[in-house]
Order: sequence, then C-alpha cells, then structure tokens
Amino acid sequence: MKIMKKIFLTIASALMLSLLSIAHGETVHILSTNDMHAAIEKMPKLAAIVDSLRAIDPGLLVLSAGDNRTGNPYNDLYEPVSYPMISMMNLVGFDASALGNHEYDSKVDGLAQMTALSNFRYLAANITCPEESGIKVVPYEVFDVNGVRVGVLGITQVGTLGIPDTHPDNVKGLTFSLPEEVIPQYKWLTEQCDVNVLLTHVGYEVDVELAGKFPYYDLIVSGHSHTQLEGGELHNGVLITQNGYQLPRVALTTLEVEGGKVVSKHTENIFLDKVSSHNDAADALLKHFKNSPEMEREIGAFATDITTYDALGVMMCDAWREELGCDIAIENYGGVRYDVFPAGPITVKDILNLDPFMNTAVVMTLTGKELSNMLIACFKADRNRFPITSGCTAAVTYADSSKKEIKKLELFDSNGKKLDMKKKYRVMTNNYVASICDSPRKDQGERGTETTSSIIISWLEKMGTVDYNGRRSFTEKW
Repeated sequence: MKIMKKIFLTIASALMLSLLSIAHGETVHILSTNDMHAAIEKMPKLAAIVDSLRAIDPGLLVLSAGDNRTGNPYNDLYEPVSYPMISMMNLVGFDASALGNHEYDSKVDGLAQMTALSNFRYLAANITCPEESGIKVVPYEVFDVNGVRVGVLGITQVGTLGIPDTHPDNVKGLTFSLPEEVIPQYKWLTEQCDVNVLLTHVGYEVDVELAGKFPYYDLIVSGHSHTQLEGGELHNGVLITQNGYQLPRVALTTLEVEGGKVVSKHTENIFLDKVSSHNDAADALLKHFKNSPEMEREIGAFATDITTYDALGVMMCDAWREELGCDIAIENYGGVRYDVFPAGPITVKDILNLDPFMNTAVVMTLTGKELSNMLIACFKADRNRFPITSGCTAAVTYADSSKKEIKKLELFDSNGKKLDMKKKYRVMTNNYVASICDSPRKDQGERGTETTSSIIISWLEKMGTVDYNGRRSFTEKW
C-alpha cells in the first residue's frame, strides 16, 4: 500500500513555495518553463527552486517549451550566440527543450552552435535537418523516472508560411511538417511508455486542439502564446500547462502512475517573485554576463507611464519614419516586446529589449493600394494582429467579433484625410515584416545595414523626453 506524505518546500525564511506530494512508489514530478526569452536575471532563483525540489525528488524532470532566447541583449548580443542562457540552463540541469520559433533567430549555423553547447536535448518531431547543418535535435526522448518510462515528444511551431515565425533566411535548408500530421506517427511510442508528454511550442489554442485529437497524451507542456494558466487545465483528459513570458512562474506537475497508467495528475504554479533564495553559482554567472556599462547608458526618458504595446509600437515607428525621412513606417504587432514601461529614464538595454531581433531597415515605394495590401498581409502573417504604423492611421472593420478576417480597411494621413490609393508613398519597415508580407507590390524594398533598434536609439538621443501615453495608430470594429 502506498504511503503518502505532504512536504512543505520552503525556499528562504518562512516562504512556502509549493505543497509537493511525494509517493513512495510510482510518482513523476515535472518542473516546466516556457518562453523564458533570455530572462537570465531570474535564473539564479530558478536554479534554487530546482536544487530544492531535486533534494526531495532526485528524479525531477525539468523541461522547457522553447523560446529560451531572444529578449535580453546581454544574452542575444553575446558570442558565442546565446551562451549566457545556455550556460544558465546547463547549470539548472534542464533535461530537454522544445525548439521555439526564436531558437532559429541566429540562423542555421547559430542554432547548430546552440545545440552543441547545450547539455540537454532539443526535441522536435516535425523538423528535418540536413546532417551537414550540425543541428542536434531528435524527435523524442524516453526518461526513466523512479522506474517509470516517461516519453516526451517535441513539436516546433509552424506558421502560415509553412515555417516557424522567424525570417525565412533563418531556416534555409530546414523543412517542417504540421504537428497533426506528425504526432500520429509516434503513437507506437505512447504504447511503450507509462507517461506520455507533448513538449510543444505551438500556442495554447493549438494545444487545446491537439488535446482533442490525441487524448492518449497525459500532459502537454505548452509554449509560444504566452498564455498564463492557473496551474494546469484539463482538456479532453489531457493536462495543459503554460506560464506567461520571461519566467513569471514555473509549473510543477505531479503525476501518479499505477499499473503503467497515469491515475491522477495536477499542476501548481511557483511564483518566482516570491522566491528569495538564489543559487550562488548562477549569481556569479549572471554578474559575469552583465558586466557591460554601455547597456545602462541613458538615452532618453518617458514623461508618463506607458501601458500598451500600441503606444510603444507607435514610438518605434515614429523613430524609424523620422530618422529615415519616410512618409510611413510599419511594425508588426508581435515585434513590440513590451506592453508597459514606467515614466523615467530609457537605457540602451531597454531599447534592445523592446526591439531585440537585430532586424534591419527596409525602405520601399508603395502606392496606397499596395500599402493597404501589405498591411492586410502582415495582419494575416502575424496571427491576426493588425500592424502598428506611423505617418498614417487605419480604421479596421472585421467580418465578425473573432477578428480573423478584415472586411474593410480605410487608411488616413496625419490630417485625417483618406490616403490616395494611386499615390506613391515612401514606406519604411524591417526585413522581417517585408519577408512575411506576401502581398503584390512592384518595389520589394532596399535593405539597409543599420539595425532598427539602433535607429530608435539615435532618435531618442535627439528627442530626449517623449510622451506616448495612450497613443494608437488604428481603430477596430465589427
């Protein structure tokens, strides 16, 4: 007969992080993260959590649902590529990671280097990499946890262009398949394992669909959509976990197994901001990697608090348009990486966090009609999110409240006058937006060498204090 006991795990004085159920028998604990986006500042706390949990259960599995990198200049500008984050993940002792769309940001060579430096496996069943690419990735891994066979199948995100959401140049030579086409090919694996996990970077909504189609999985460790779930959610009997963006929380999942089957499962969240303990080795690594005074240099200031992606996106587009002398500037909604920013100083690091992709400027001449087509194409390619602009505003009418189809689009100049669909305009965007917008246009644009983040830095140094509170470049109705 199993004897159950409750162990209160405390990290720091009188701080209860988690109530951990331990069974003397077939119990599996999984600590999972997603979309860490190079949050190296939080890794000493994560390492302390893992140390404490593994002291209780040495068989603890630590999994990441991808997008470990991109979002912190201390990591993203480092050579070798992403080495600070990989070093931290190695120190924590991750067992496996999915390939997020931002794992491809450093192109094939960079991804090969990252996988070579990592002490954990990258899992993706729906990617095919030529042997000469040097990318070390496998479809699945089977872990022996306290005598229980845990099968973990990895799935990478595939967007509307048939590739992950990254610049097409970043995945040249790699081929991708849709998750629902690949997962059935590994049904045999689920029959050989006691616990079956999908480690995915496809987004919460897609994972709910996968749970409906493949109920023989016990757990989906989810990423990509930055969805904050309260513990785990059950869909068609499949438990799904996901925790926001840049490590606000991690998920601790407990699975009880009897007779080779999972008989109970639950997930609880551990809040990192409530953790006071740090891993000393991780602290030392962090201090080493953040030794860069240039990152802390103040270049401007916000007069008031910023509380939306829209306002920060308008500022980015204003900077690009004014610095390059264009009529209009465009940024995809997903390219804006902050939704809030307090009043006060802006540093170099802040802008490199806001615009972390090292994209370069592309300038093109478009008619009003070509511009309209491009904005709609960007909306479709960016998960049905309308792009942010400067130099023109938009009135978007959707077919219905789902906001998945644009029924009507009207564009206006800065004086509120409708744009002439036949007139030509000098339009600036970045190389990523130019690549994903599959729209008819004669001018594909001229790509510069200056990064879009450096353009914003130069503009702020001239402007000083700016105020973008409440700014928005489009209205929506249906």
